[in-house]
Amino acid sequence: MADPKGFLTTTERELPRHRPVDVRIQDWREVYEDFERGTVVKQASRCMDCGIPFCHNGCPLGNLIPEWNDLVYRHDWGEAIERLHATNNFPEFTGRLCPAPCESACVLGINQPAVTIKNVEVSIIDRAWEEGWVRPQPPTTRTGHTVAVVGSGPAGLAAAQQLTRAGHTVTVYERADRIGGLLRYGIPEFKMEKRHIERRVAQMRAEGTEFRTGVDIGADVTVEELKSSHDAVVLAGGATAWRDLPATGRQLTGIYQAMEYLPLANRVQEGDYEQPPISAQGKHVVVIGGGDTGADCVGTAHRQGAASVTQLEIMPKPPAKRPEGQPWPTMPMLYKVTSAHEEGGKRLYSVNTVEFVGDDEGNVQSLKLVEVKRGEKGFEPVAGTEREIPAQLVTLAMGFVGPQKEGMIEDLGVQLDGRGNVVRDTDYATTVDGVFCAGDMGRGQSLIVWAIAEGRSAAAAVDRHLSGRTVLPTAIPPTERPLV
Repeated sequence: MADPKGFLTTTERELPRHRPVDVRIQDWREVYEDFERGTVVKQASRCMDCGIPFCHNGCPLGNLIPEWNDLVYRHDWGEAIERLHATNNFPEFTGRLCPAPCESACVLGINQPAVTIKNVEVSIIDRAWEEGWVRPQPPTTRTGHTVAVVGSGPAGLAAAQQLTRAGHTVTVYERADRIGGLLRYGIPEFKMEKRHIERRVAQMRAEGTEFRTGVDIGADVTVEELKSSHDAVVLAGGATAWRDLPATGRQLTGIYQAMEYLPLANRVQEGDYEQPPISAQGKHVVVIGGGDTGADCVGTAHRQGAASVTQLEIMPKPPAKRPEGQPWPTMPMLYKVTSAHEEGGKRLYSVNTVEFVGDDEGNVQSLKLVEVKRGEKGFEPVAGTEREIPAQLVTLAMGFVGPQKEGMIEDLGVQLDGRGNVVRDTDYATTVDGVFCAGDMGRGQSLIVWAIAEGRSAAAAVDRHLSGRTVLPTAIPPTERPLV
């Protein structure tokens, strides 16, 4: 294990500091300051290498957390990245974006601040890139089988890399103009700079994976053409059908879905625009939805120079500490202050939108809301709490309701479950022969760590389907795999 007394001598949980607010909102770089490796080593030493490491249970990838904590403590960074890559294709993604359910399950977290697992993880992979330890791993032999992966988010990229390394000829189809899915156009630059995607794509190209962008399966390529030209197909298009808000005035100009707003800001960073077609500059902004996507809208609005930013959430304000109904080692729903919230704005809880109010030209100008409480029929308005707040730009960040049905899914004829997600069996096979499904398209909106885990596991299932056996690891235990 790491330092046997580390958790006793280093009791403070220390994370990288954020750059000053007045500095970071002037650019789109990641918000974190550099973190000294000596501090990372001390934090890794707090890992107790528990007899039963519940962090493994908390991590869908089954990351070997105590092992690479020990290796970092011993300054064996080269072996640490080998252990990290054994279970996770893209730790630079998860180390920046995952909410770290592993830390919620940390045994030390029962009575002390949990080990900084996520920060140790990203420190390992960043060091590995700096040292040149991350290299292409092309297969030594080719199987002759061809696989199509539809979607280039974390699930699709993980499946494609695993299948390529197993010797199959893999083509990734992406309908956007760049690879990455929501990693590319949904996650703001200040949370993850896109250079991290570019160097992984370069690695995968060197391994033999082919990428085809700007290809919409069902439109540019028919599903019949896709199936006939590949021995297997992996659907990894994500849950892209957004939840709408059918309130009075929804048709007014200035009300957009988060995924109509956020990609434009990212495209400015890619050089596609000098200024985003939808901008918060000088406007009173209201973000409806209290989750991570809502926080992304908040941070983006700050950087665009919004006059004010207000975030609305229909749920009550979460507690600051773990409630009794969410005991360790489960991941509790707690009040979070993200980097975007540090930058300003208001957060209103237990409120619901009643109406959007516009001007004579059809532009939204304000929003009427009311406080709500739980009742027998769900959320009920509290009498006398109606009020109006300025809103010249509104973004809807209320989550997603499943994959897009029109086009590929309808043309394939795969069975859908009651929530509209693609049905898979325990080997990720859909009801159409030779077609598999991984990630949010089958699971529903979830975490990046689940997407990578399902992509890896689906790759093993496809390899077994094509070759009769597989040497690829399966990330998710059978009891937690999808069921028909």
